Amino acid sequence: MYSMMYGEISYEKMYSIIKAYLSQDRHGEYRVSIGTDSQNFDDTKIPITIGIHKIENSIGKGGIFFSEIRRVKKISNIRQKIFYETNLSLELAEKLEERFRYDKIPNKIAIHVDAGYNGPTGKYIAEIMGWVKSCGFQCVIKPDSYMASSVANRLSK
Repeated sequence: MYSMMYGEISYEKMYSIIKAYLSQDRHGEYRVSIGTDSQNFDDTKIPITIGIHKIENSIGKGGIFFSEIRRVKKISNIRQKIFYETNLSLELAEKLEERFRYDKIPNKIAIHVDAGYNGPTGKYIAEIMGWVKSCGFQCVIKPDSYMASSVANRLSK
């Protein structure tokens, strides 16, 4: 994983940073969001991002984020690509959720999907939302899916 603040770090180090961040204010509200986007080159570049945002009185008060960039054989099929991105987000979310439960850290994780009704991914939204929700996570789509459509998108270029 990579962080602009901490540099290249292991998953374990990332988790310990997240745990410490969430523990700063036990009564505070935090949003944990995971999003993935991809861009085709000779291969497919896929940034997976996780953001933790502190919220006070419905206003964001800063946060931290981490990313991992994977490269896979070029995925040209839009359906396959959006489902692959979502699967990577779900894998990370399930791993984090398991650790949160073990450490008794109450938090809901939102999966930000790079899909919206205005575009070629619109016809897959119902299926993706059902899948994400059946895994126990909140599903956020465009234009609200900032971890996928803004943060991961910027890293995919």
